[in-house]
Amino acid sequence: MTVGQRPLGVAVLGLGNVGTEVVRILHESADDLAARIGAPLELRGIGVRRVAPDRGVPVDLLTEDIEGLSARDDVDIVVELMGPVEPARRAILTALRHGKSVVTANKALLAQSTGELSDAAESAHVDLYFEAAVAGAIPVIRPLTQSLAGDRVLRVAGIVNGTTNYILSAMAETGASYTDALADASALGYAEADPTADVEGYDAAAKAAILASIAFHTPVRADDVYREGITKVSADDVKSAHALGCAIKLLSICERITDADGSERVSARVHPALVPLTHPLASVNGAFNAVVVEAAAAGRLMFYGQGAGGAPTASAVMGDVVMAARNRVQGGRAPRESKYAQLPIAPIGVVPTRYYVSLHVSDRPGVLSTVAAEFARHEVSIAEVRQEGMVDEDGQRIGARIAVLTHRATDAALSETVAALKDLDVVSTVASVLRMEGTEE
Repeated sequence: MTVGQRPLGVAVLGLGNVGTEVVRILHESADDLAARIGAPLELRGIGVRRVAPDRGVPVDLLTEDIEGLSARDDVDIVVELMGPVEPARRAILTALRHGKSVVTANKALLAQSTGELSDAAESAHVDLYFEAAVAGAIPVIRPLTQSLAGDRVLRVAGIVNGTTNYILSAMAETGASYTDALADASALGYAEADPTADVEGYDAAAKAAILASIAFHTPVRADDVYREGITKVSADDVKSAHALGCAIKLLSICERITDADGSERVSARVHPALVPLTHPLASVNGAFNAVVVEAAAAGRLMFYGQGAGGAPTASAVMGDVVMAARNRVQGGRAPRESKYAQLPIAPIGVVPTRYYVSLHVSDRPGVLSTVAAEFARHEVSIAEVRQEGMVDEDGQRIGARIAVLTHRATDAALSETVAALKDLDVVSTVASVLRMEGTEE
């Protein structure tokens, strides 16, 4: 430790699972942290919504005055772990405007207000770190902002929500329905009491917005991200995917789209997709996360590990705290937010990919050719078709099920095809439409 270096004051906002772990690490690893930073860290206070003596920390550290704590003269670094957007946004802006460096894990806030926060940090000449906002303990943000700063990122795709990955993994392993797998995830604590943010893709969309903004030097908000959840994925879809040599995963995908005239746009989307079993993301199961980055010079890089939980997320938070503290001691600064590219956002209709379409049809001659003709009419090329009979509870044949796998087509072309299929007399139901990612075709 630097001799005579004054202690750096830390304020922690929020005392949930992650906040509790951060406070524990600050206490138990104090000597190691001081040696790494060059100055000791001292916890000045903990902002909570309700002061109570049963929080597991000295009650005199607790305060309900979040903004007051964030502005205190003896605080150098504010660690925001409260969520949701408010009052976290006000507290962070207060801290930045008073010259405090900020570490946050608030993905929803960053996906909505990253420009406002980064501008405030820049004006005050302080740091804003948020490694823990995406994929928990997995280092993704820092490689994108620093390690690949000299490269050209082409695509970022990954599994960034542990709840949905657990549900889809359980469906694949046991044959369970979505409803049963969700109930199992809730019983084991993997799903919240209200799982909407996870299963409808809102959580993953916020993370996709952050990743796209950083990777492509373009402001992307959560509202810019196309979003579909997993609630319509059926046990039949999972079974068909396996027959096609695929797994179904909820993917967050951010990529550069090059138009015919050579101009570029950014596509950011979240949706369930078939992933070939040969692709590294297909083997990511349970509550684990993984992100694959493709860059022009570096090629394909994969980051894998615990994507959530108190201890893993606290690890990422403390990494940011150490970086911010070192900058305070040494006079450095975190990399500035880079938004120079200002690329337009591509609507989902122009984004090309492959598709899996499941149809319930009449069981009579000529049906398959009628269906295939509709795909051809909308210039959607078929790569593979599987057909099987359908029976009722008494074993009586009641129709057929056709699963179609396409070559690459735009979302607009596929949507027009599906609309036309629904109007065919031979089609009783378009049961599922899923994208297929991770192939070169």
